[in-house]
Amino acid sequence: MQNDKIVVGLDIGTTKVCALVGRKNEFGKLEILGMGKATSEGVVRGIVSNIDKTVEAIRKAIRQAEEQSGINIGVVNVGIAGQHIKSLLHNGSITRQVTDHEITVEDVNRLTNDMYRLVTPPGSEIIHVMPQEYKVDYEEGIVDPVGMSGVRLEGNFHIITAQSNAINNINKCVSRAGLEVDQLILEPLASSMSVLSEEEKEAGVALVDVGGGTTDVAIFKDNIIRHTAVLPFGGNIITSDIKQGCMVMQNQAEQLKVKFGRAIADEASENEIVSIPGLRDRTPKEISLKNLAYIIEARMEEIVELVYAEIVRSGYGNSLAGGIVVTGGGSQLQNLVQLVEYITGMDTRIGYPNEHLGRSKVDAVKSPMYATSVGLVLAGYQPLDQRVDHYTGVNEPVYQKQPEPKSTTGSSNSGGGLLQKLKGFLSDDIDNKQSY
Repeated sequence: MQNDKIVVGLDIGTTKVCALVGRKNEFGKLEILGMGKATSEGVVRGIVSNIDKTVEAIRKAIRQAEEQSGINIGVVNVGIAGQHIKSLLHNGSITRQVTDHEITVEDVNRLTNDMYRLVTPPGSEIIHVMPQEYKVDYEEGIVDPVGMSGVRLEGNFHIITAQSNAINNINKCVSRAGLEVDQLILEPLASSMSVLSEEEKEAGVALVDVGGGTTDVAIFKDNIIRHTAVLPFGGNIITSDIKQGCMVMQNQAEQLKVKFGRAIADEASENEIVSIPGLRDRTPKEISLKNLAYIIEARMEEIVELVYAEIVRSGYGNSLAGGIVVTGGGSQLQNLVQLVEYITGMDTRIGYPNEHLGRSKVDAVKSPMYATSVGLVLAGYQPLDQRVDHYTGVNEPVYQKQPEPKSTTGSSNSGGGLLQKLKGFLSDDIDNKQSY
């Protein structure tokens, strides 16, 4: 059954490497069985810069997740981000031979697969091809052409490319850690799966994932991904600003940001002062929270303005009724929602990855910090494009027998061969009695 399948998501981020082990429960909600986390020292702005340190962090995170879940991990879904990510729109078409038959799933797949053969700039390759709308015999605005009659099938596609070296380095790190990559998924797409509701995707929404090294943007409209971008700024650059502006150590700057940081300086009190321990034989350093907020506000304004410019560039700036959803570790900065609303003029909320979560062993996973990790697990159960559900028959009765899970993830079906056969007969019998 589907809820016997266990999926592992591996988020190789700039500040942390996080491994999540999850499965669907009987209610179709995601249950997190175990989590492992390690400090990421070999990744800069989403790109692997030190193989050995990254491999060590992956091994540590996987080991913790295995101990907590009691499952041997062999296959993982991995996220990818970085400034090298590029997106473009492309139009493709095919001419069908048989005109009296309907357009089939094979026709749609043939058109989509043709997009993977596009010539990309040297050193880059296509990681995602996301269908937008289709045309059948020049009839525009068709979302799902399967079942229609026509000779010429055209489609607009949102194509996402990444640097080949960045992909190879991620694959090398994962394989050296003794694992196998099942899916390589763009991180903002993974985050959107865990924090956005169907209504928001339908109405139009911009997801902004503020991570340590990058800020990822994904724009949805009519339940279709329309635009993606990765900006090379995140929470770490704010920490660096605090380190230089307040003349403190890196770890002290990070603690100041997390505990006392505000995105709007006017909200900070002028009279509050924090005392930081000095270096050897030096007096403690006193830092005004007002000055701290000014440093954070200046950099955060710059990041939000870049995000808004990306939304405007997408062409959907005036049609996002769902506004902006901010997630990631950086979204926990105080007053960030007010700052985003002030700069963009759009409704904003914080995105928590509990949209699809059931009861889990790990409560910490409900933090926006783990939105990408939860999304990578969800990607093992549902496609990035919901129309694929219709094509593959995923939306079938819950009693329908599902394919056997991969044993390499450590998942196992309960009971022996006889019990499995009895389960199969019982499922088939129930299927025959159901009327849908």
